[in-house]
Amino acid sequence: MVAISKFHPNEAIKEAYHAGQRIFGESKVQEMNAKHESLPQDIEWHFIGHLQTNKVKYIVSYVALIHSIDSYKLLIEVNKQAAKINRRIDCLIQLHIALEETKFGFSMDECRELLASGIWKDLKNIRICGLMGMATNTENIDQIKSEFHSLSNFFREIKTKWFAEENSFKELSMGMSHDYHEAIAEGSTLIRVGSKIFGERIY
Repeated sequence: MVAISKFHPNEAIKEAYHAGQRIFGESKVQEMNAKHESLPQDIEWHFIGHLQTNKVKYIVSYVALIHSIDSYKLLIEVNKQAAKINRRIDCLIQLHIALEETKFGFSMDECRELLASGIWKDLKNIRICGLMGMATNTENIDQIKSEFHSLSNFFREIKTKWFAEENSFKELSMGMSHDYHEAIAEGSTLIRVGSKIFGERIY
């Protein structure tokens, strides 16, 4: 479970930390940097938001997993910045599975095209470990289940076709506070839970 701590103060994170939680997710680079510097160093920080290429350099030294790789350009930049400090960064490809236009991510065809091209294999300082997706923000449970089901099927397709020999390709990040039950039922390995842990966001 990734505890989504964005917009929540250090005190709330410490409370979760002392209860045993070690993986926390943030969506703003500046906020994550400040928390990384001031909180226990054994916290595993996951970046879950839209990541601008010019901000990558600020998190590569410590980020454990980037859930939100939504373009090949971003993948190149993560590789470039990681190479400078001799790190290999674990990344998830973000798929656009929701009906909302506001969500970022590859379409399934775009993802297939990228992987088929093979160009990503030259990026030695990143490791593609799986996929991430967000379901439509709706009360329609059948819609949510359908979107998670399609992403889960796509994950298996990608795993079989391009990562069959890669044990590290194992993560399917889907499901949040309101739909994690449906996500787990469809094979999610990482759920991103915020409000169910910390309460509603503080803006």
